[in-house]
Parts: sequence; C-alpha cells; structure tokens
Amino acid sequence: MEELRSSEAAKLKLEHDAAKLFMRQYERLTGHHIRHIWHNQPKRPDVSCMLDGHKLDLEIAHLYGSSQEAMDILKQGINANVKHQLELQEAFSDTHERLISALNAILKNKAGKTYDSNKVWLVIRNAHPAWKREQVLNAMSEIEVPSGYQFDQIWLVADFTGQSGIVRLR
Repeated sequence: MEELRSSEAAKLKLEHDAAKLFMRQYERLTGHHIRHIWHNQPKRPDVSCMLDGHKLDLEIAHLYGSSQEAMDILKQGINANVKHQLELQEAFSDTHERLISALNAILKNKAGKTYDSNKVWLVIRNAHPAWKREQVLNAMSEIEVPSGYQFDQIWLVADFTGQSGIVRLR
C-alpha cells in the first residue's frame, strides 16, 4: 500500500512539474498570466490553474522514446498498454519516425477521453533527450490530431526541462 502511495505521489509530482514548466513558458511566450495550480480528482483533467483570471484545466501527458526511459523517469512500472505502445515505437530506428509515432499515439489515446471541464488544454511534456523544439517543428505536418477532441488547445513542452520552449500543436 505504501508503494502505491509513493508511485501516485511521484506521478502527481511529475504532472505538477510539467504544468509549472508549461505555465512559465506560456507566460514568457504570450505575456498572459497563468497561476494558482492545483491537482484534481479523477474525472477531471490533471491540473487546474487560472489564466488571466479564468479557470483553465490542463491534461498532462508525457512523451517517451522507450519503455526503459519511461520507467527510469516514473521510478515505477508502466501499465501494459503504455508499455505496448512504447515497444511499438522502439521498432523505429529513425528518431524522427519514433517521434511521430509517439506523438500520434498519445494524441490518439487522448482523443477518446472526455472531461468534466469547460476549458481544457492538453500539455505534452517531452522526456526524450534526442527530441527538441526543432525536431517537433520539423514534424508538424506529420502530426495527426484526431477529430472530436475536447481540448481547446494542444501544447508540447519541447524538452524535459523546458529549455527549448513550447510548441502549439493545435
């Protein structure tokens, strides 16, 4: 039971850190104030904050290049579906193809979800060291955003520490 609480705390910290990185970069890019972060319970997006005084919900996802990379960052096991998706991506030796595959898999997975929220953005944090903002920009024409999304906007924190900025995918 203690391990479950520890893994849940690690997941929440990872989401919180991703949200903070995104908010700092968003403010720098747009000049709009985004503050007051808090975590939500299931059935809601992961994080809520205030954007220019209005509530905004953020669904957080992480982009990994391999199952080992995901386990190293999460410090825990990954669920079977995520592990399977990452193993499929590992078949691509070309990092560009792996990036496209990984991003499109996340977008497809999130497309079927609904949230109890009036305004929700998807924020994907890249955790793979070979992918940066430039690689994402070069891949924009190959990224497939399925129809029927509830997300008002989709953003990518282009590297794990946020140094190369953010990219709006939609």
